[in-house]
Amino acid sequence: MVDLALAHPATPEGKAWEALAQVPDPEIPVVSIADLGMIFSITPLSDAGIRVELLPTFSGCPALDTIEKMVREALVDAGFAPIEVAFNLHHPYTSDRITERGRQKLKEWGITPPGKSSDVLLADNLDFLNEVECPVCGSRNTEMKSPFGPALCRSLHFCFACKNAFEAFKPIC
Repeated sequence: MVDLALAHPATPEGKAWEALAQVPDPEIPVVSIADLGMIFSITPLSDAGIRVELLPTFSGCPALDTIEKMVREALVDAGFAPIEVAFNLHHPYTSDRITERGRQKLKEWGITPPGKSSDVLLADNLDFLNEVECPVCGSRNTEMKSPFGPALCRSLHFCFACKNAFEAFKPIC
């Protein structure tokens, strides 16, 4: 297994990382699965083979089959064979894995990125779900209207300052 932050582009791991960094999340196409922190490990198998372990962002995510297919296609296009793709269910995903670039892309798309899990764990109530920052105007004068958004990982909110409805990525810790 390789430290993905140190993967050199000339290595199989680095080449796979570069290919996977181009795979968009099917539900939020402006952010890659790499920027969401879904790539757990990349391991060379043989001369040209590769194994990739992914962390699902949500246990009931309906897009996992699509993500697996897109990962396989990206790795085939990068010249890998054979390819193994597995979802690692032994290490829990945390939204702290989202890169700063991923957080910025979520915000630009109109989805408030989650706070850090340390903020959530330290909260003595659920205010962190209500006063999330509006991705349009930056106000925290917001309210959660529904914990159920268009995907399991998102909730619906309203900003009283700019009067916009928006989504927030739920913190997962």
